[in-house]
Amino acid sequence: MTLPNDPFILFSYINTQLRDCGQSLTEFCKDHMLDAEAITEKLKKAGFRYDASQRRFR
Repeated sequence: MTLPNDPFILFSYINTQLRDCGQSLTEFCKDHMLDAEAITEKLKKAGFRYDASQRRFR
């Protein structure tokens, strides 16, 4: 799976996927063979943080 490079588009894409699938970031990344740490770090640099209790980036 190819993810968007732009962090703001990535933010929107990941949150939409997590909401629609009802999964945590870890579950989503495992199912799609993605690196959760890399996604979290990229979004962190853009000012977003993952909220595990809400299952979304904010």
